[in-house]
Amino acid sequence: MASLAQQFAGLRCPPLSSSRLSKPFSPRPQNTAFSPVVSAVAISNAQTRERQRLKEIFEDAYERCRTAPMEGVSFTVEDFNAALDKYDFDSEIGTKVKGTVFYIDGNGALVDITAKSSAFLPVQEACIHRIKHVEEAGIVPGLREEFVIIGENEADDSLILSLRSIQYDLAWERCRQLQSEDVVIKGKVVGGNKGGVVAVVEGLRGFVPFSQVSSKSTAEELLDRELPLKFVEVDEEQSRLVLSNRKAMADSQAQLGIGSVVTGTVQSLKPYGAFIDIGGINGLLHISQISHDRVSDISTVLQPGDTLKVMILSHDRERGRVSLSTKKLEPTPGDMIRNPELVFEKAEEMARTFRQRIAQAEAMARADMLRFQPESGLTLNTDGVLGSLTQLTPDLPVEGLDLSAV
Repeated sequence: MASLAQQFAGLRCPPLSSSRLSKPFSPRPQNTAFSPVVSAVAISNAQTRERQRLKEIFEDAYERCRTAPMEGVSFTVEDFNAALDKYDFDSEIGTKVKGTVFYIDGNGALVDITAKSSAFLPVQEACIHRIKHVEEAGIVPGLREEFVIIGENEADDSLILSLRSIQYDLAWERCRQLQSEDVVIKGKVVGGNKGGVVAVVEGLRGFVPFSQVSSKSTAEELLDRELPLKFVEVDEEQSRLVLSNRKAMADSQAQLGIGSVVTGTVQSLKPYGAFIDIGGINGLLHISQISHDRVSDISTVLQPGDTLKVMILSHDRERGRVSLSTKKLEPTPGDMIRNPELVFEKAEEMARTFRQRIAQAEAMARADMLRFQPESGLTLNTDGVLGSLTQLTPDLPVEGLDLSAV
């Protein structure tokens, strides 16, 4: 019988190196059977379970968001809309918004108005008056104010704000109120033309025709002066504001009484006297009324711009003329030349004495008229004392007026 090798000698098998096995089979060591494979399978199973769990959580959350998105959520859709309404505003031009200034520089101020970007307040829109820096108008970081939207910056979609527009509206309202109350206000002359002068009142520019100026001054002479004014016409729609110095002077002059002491400023000197500005009224201090001593040259006593106290001697309301005196205020003759400070110090006291002398003269005239009129209620006793006239003449003493020496 042929050997086993001889029987299979004609069969061909591929070499071992080209089969699936890259290494010859070797027996497995004892006590280590399949341990690495079992560990890998265990880890793989744990990861699969965790991934499966996360997938189920995600699918459950997705389903709840799709079918009942607000279930278990305390912040409702209504709350969300209310929050939007709280921080949203109309950005149309002319809309008023509240804002807080948080930065300032030479150009203006940045304002937080709870919009998507900060708003800008230019320096020329910070105040109705002309200013060089917003701090002059009280604009500082932390200031919370109401602004009005006047435009939009196309570069960054930020809004441009204004305080001037709000103040402008308030100024017109204030002028209308002052006109209705017929009060006298002060206005500074800032310009003029052949028809009149321009004065600033309440931040607005008003026109004062020369026909409504009490003095015969030119626009150049009135420039930078403050004039007492009254409103003649207030028309915001036409931006028309007309004022009158003459009407204001009429009211002021009505309050000037003979013997009153007022403070004035020397405006100009003439050979015959000095013109004194007494609260917008030009009065004449004649050279003969400066002192009891003779004054040959006014410039030796007064200079333009000097401030002094004068007494009202006479007042012609129809012509608008006021006569003044410092002579009547001298404690002793010549004090206005030698010691004018003493004259001003004693001015009220000397004027009171002057008014009492005027009152005495009036009382004597009344006494002569009423001596034979018992029904008047006035009495003149045997000692020559006239009864109390304080109701008619407040400057007289209560105990009566002694006319025995008259």
